[in-house]
Amino acid sequence: MKVYHFLIALLFTFSVSAQDLNSFFTETNSFLNKHVSKGKVDYANIHKDQSEIDELLKIASGITVKVSDANNYKAFWINAYNISVIKGIIDNYPTKSPLDNAGFFDKTTYSLGGKTITLNDIEHKLLRGNFKDARFHFVLVCGALGCPPLISEAYMPNTLEAQLDKQTKVALNGSFLKVNTKKKKVEASEIMKWYKEDFTMDGITEIEFINKYRTEKIPENFKLTYFTYNWNLNKQ
Repeated sequence: MKVYHFLIALLFTFSVSAQDLNSFFTETNSFLNKHVSKGKVDYANIHKDQSEIDELLKIASGITVKVSDANNYKAFWINAYNISVIKGIIDNYPTKSPLDNAGFFDKTTYSLGGKTITLNDIEHKLLRGNFKDARFHFVLVCGALGCPPLISEAYMPNTLEAQLDKQTKVALNGSFLKVNTKKKKVEASEIMKWYKEDFTMDGITEIEFINKYRTEKIPENFKLTYFTYNWNLNKQ
């Protein structure tokens, strides 16, 4: 009888957790669709009415998702990171840059997934620490113009692979690279400098990584340098 009650309780807990996770994805999708356009965030209106983002974070605080459930785990933490960045900006609004706020990435904590963690914890420990996937750098949006564009939809477990590929292609065929064919030179976002080890995993070069996602391939003999990151706020 005890085993029966335990199994019922376990199934109930799993059902509630799955329901909360689905609710988080649905509400995140609605929030981003409403407040994000062409990669820019409407911080002013979110600041005026913070009820939506507070409710989102409340849902996220009670969710439990295991690393073994890879797609749900990655989708949850990518969305949680992006929403928490917006919350961090709102808490310091008006501000010109996330860097204008001390400890924005490494000291300010959020209650997410049953943990009290910083933005850096999400990126470096929970995502990069558990999965070797350089595409994370094209979907984690740090609130600045130099970041990849924030999309106006949630990252969903069933479409995550396609979304990761798409955003990597958007970045590497767009603003993350400046190609000068005459000078045989390519300038890349400083993200590729800061996380070089992620882009050269398995013995490939940075240009080889880029060419996996580029429509117009870059010759291997081009010199690779980096342009300065734009930390100005990605506001509408």
